[in-house]
Amino acid sequence: MGGTAGKTRNIFLVWLVWPLITLGIYYYVWWYKINREARDFDPEIKVEPVLSLLAVTLGWFIIVPPFVSTWRAGERIAQMQRTAGLEPTCQPWIGFVLMFVFSLQSLYLQSELNKIWAHL
Repeated sequence: MGGTAGKTRNIFLVWLVWPLITLGIYYYVWWYKINREARDFDPEIKVEPVLSLLAVTLGWFIIVPPFVSTWRAGERIAQMQRTAGLEPTCQPWIGFVLMFVFSLQSLYLQSELNKIWAHL
């Protein structure tokens, strides 16, 4: 079993409501938090939340880093699901594709994280 459990969040609030209210800032706070939760949950997951945050913010100047960071977040969540004793259902490619569909990756990734927290 993993370390500390993260926070169960409403997927629609994460995807649409909070980012709209905060003019997009909430997405970056959420991104930092889910990467920190991954690091704290499984010691085998090596991630620096600040670097992941930089990848999705300043990384747009280089174009590639946000896509890599999203893909790796999906991989981390699948690893967290395995650590929690669940069948890994998080597919990195789905999160990647959903980046291009109304930025639905946050809705998908949070729903996969919620499965872990509900199981624990």
